[in-house]
Amino acid sequence: MSSEPTEMILTNAALVLGDRVLEKGWIAVSGGKIAEFGEGNAPERGQDMQGDLVMPGLIELHTDHLEAHYVPRPKVYWDPVAAVVSYDGQLATSGITTVLDSLRVWREEGAEDVDGQAGILANAISAARDARLLRAEHFLHLRCEIPMPSVVEEAKELIHRPDIRLMSLMDHTPGQRQFRDEGKLRDYYRGKSGGLTDAELDVMFERRFLYQRKYGEANMREIVALAHSHDIPLASHDDTTDENVADAIRDRVSVAEFPTTMEAARGLHQAGISVLMGAPNVVRGGSHSGNIAAVDLAREGLLDIMSSDYIPSSLLMAAMQLPRHVPAIDLAAAVRTVTKTAAEAVGLSDRGEIAAGKRADLIRVHVAHDVPAVRSVWREGHRVA
Repeated sequence: MSSEPTEMILTNAALVLGDRVLEKGWIAVSGGKIAEFGEGNAPERGQDMQGDLVMPGLIELHTDHLEAHYVPRPKVYWDPVAAVVSYDGQLATSGITTVLDSLRVWREEGAEDVDGQAGILANAISAARDARLLRAEHFLHLRCEIPMPSVVEEAKELIHRPDIRLMSLMDHTPGQRQFRDEGKLRDYYRGKSGGLTDAELDVMFERRFLYQRKYGEANMREIVALAHSHDIPLASHDDTTDENVADAIRDRVSVAEFPTTMEAARGLHQAGISVLMGAPNVVRGGSHSGNIAAVDLAREGLLDIMSSDYIPSSLLMAAMQLPRHVPAIDLAAAVRTVTKTAAEAVGLSDRGEIAAGKRADLIRVHVAHDVPAVRSVWREGHRVA
């Protein structure tokens, strides 16, 4: 991406601001930042948006979609830099201009082909960034599976990287949190790991129970301390019970990813912790794991942030659909869940909003037959897609 300053004016646009939509507006960009914007006709001729929506570039806090590009088939490993570039292109054309790449910080025999690959992928992201191959701006999100024996050691190997913006406290021990129904976890691994047998899953689950008993409590203390000592925001994951909420408050987490019950979401929200739910949950009309629907949380005023999780295009789709599901949420409020609020949760206060002085990370969106299509993407005023 070019580093030269840019000047441009976008005209005849429906501008999605932080609190309202200007049905006919214009926006001027100078030096990679938003210089000014207004309603009606622009003071100078510019690029005609033909009435399309212009909104801030989307901010993605939790996506493990990179893994699908790096390991496109079981036991098939793609060139890691090429995988990053392919993944980045899909993000950009989905309207995502800032992304936290979620990397698995643990190893587990017989589970996932991407376990233990965080260092390789982090280095590939850096290599692609240094070679100016990336359209979106990439940061790291370390997903720490707390009971795993090597998680603290692996986190310490990465913790000094300046691009880390979030660390998740995860625990997928069977019978709790996301997978309270152990059968759902069995279905997940049968489908994702090329068909593990019940006998193989029995061995894996028993090992996970052992790991949680042996390492869970001590690892949690160390990972939380590690994050706080490096001023990295923390996220809890799949909070379900009042005890989970109390733990999140104790650990001073900033974001609660995918709470599974209304009670947990309410407790987290009341504690000032931003509640993040999956955009696919909104688009599909419910959780693939059978947990609480994101739309139900939105109706209760408990949905703060959305993430695309495993489908990059779902982030924009969910923001556009949310007002239809919840009339009390207008388009500006829905877009905040994938822009301004997400950016603020991880300290990126320079973006996520159409406001003077903010970064000119912008997207043009055309909507037809209720389907949003990203027509143009600018990062710091430079066209990247």
